[in-house]
Amino acid sequence: MLKWSEYVELLKPAEALLDQTTAPVSEQLRADMYRQFGMSMAQAYFLTFQTTGDYPEFIPFENSAFMCQPNPDAVYYVSHVSGDGVYRIVGERGNAIVAGFATGNRMFGLEDQPGRGFDNYDVDNLDIGPDGAFEVIFSQTRPEGWTGNWCYLHPEADFILLRQFNYHWGRDVDMRVAIERLDPMPPRPRMSPDEVHRHLEKQMRYVTRLTQTAMGAVRRPHDQGHVNRMHLHNFQEMGNGESWPQAYFETVFELGADEALVLETQLPESVLYWNVQVIDGLWNQVDILYRQSSLNGATAKVDPDGKFRAVLCATDPGYANWLDTGDHHYGMLIGRWYRASDHPTP
Repeated sequence: MLKWSEYVELLKPAEALLDQTTAPVSEQLRADMYRQFGMSMAQAYFLTFQTTGDYPEFIPFENSAFMCQPNPDAVYYVSHVSGDGVYRIVGERGNAIVAGFATGNRMFGLEDQPGRGFDNYDVDNLDIGPDGAFEVIFSQTRPEGWTGNWCYLHPEADFILLRQFNYHWGRDVDMRVAIERLDPMPPRPRMSPDEVHRHLEKQMRYVTRLTQTAMGAVRRPHDQGHVNRMHLHNFQEMGNGESWPQAYFETVFELGADEALVLETQLPESVLYWNVQVIDGLWNQVDILYRQSSLNGATAKVDPDGKFRAVLCATDPGYANWLDTGDHHYGMLIGRWYRASDHPTP
């Protein structure tokens, strides 16, 4: 193992990332970035120490700190797995409007180069009991004699991600899940010094890697000229996989203190779920508990002509669909069309 001071040294390169941002640099932005580093450290512990492919466990992901553009209507969990393993997931469906599993490898932030997504599975395509209970096995091949729910696990997969979207916070019932590895494993041993070293080194490097990924997500539309101008995008290259039935609309916004950005869009003829959210210049969700920084298909007011209109600005304009910048003059607006008949560009 290294000395503690040597692990701390691994954090230092993150400070230079401030020079790479497209957002105007200020003491406030520096403070926001340092806060993001703190969030990353908290998330990285769970990702590196708490779950492994041999001893899987679903851990809170992204929403625990609302970093890196999580859907504010979503609850995410992730567990590490091994592509050659056999895993059983049991749970209760709840009533989230969207619930599904996704497999992939090299979760962004954990490696220098993010991996890719493999397969997405809608929970509602499983056989679910009348009480909402379900059981599903993930493996490379269906276990002999198993006639229940089964999902293919890509041999290169190293995580299973659970997504669920809710329209009605506090009223919808979240899914409950547990995961276990079925192929025989010995009792989980005490973590060796070598294992602690590997996990701790990865935790420290996660801070820089994740912020680099976040800055790249903001820089891409900025450099493409999508400033105060929406365009359609998908995040398949960030691990959603080709089967992810979702399209995104997004823009970088840049506003003066007395300026507003007005969003107007047709809605798809049919759509299971949609939303729009305000992201800061470091790709973090703007405060959703005390600011109206997101709207969805249940909370948004649709005008009589069938269009959705929203106003993004710093102070309440007296309009129902106000999107609060949270005192950010630079950031992103991101929305989703999920299982939609078409994908309008606002």
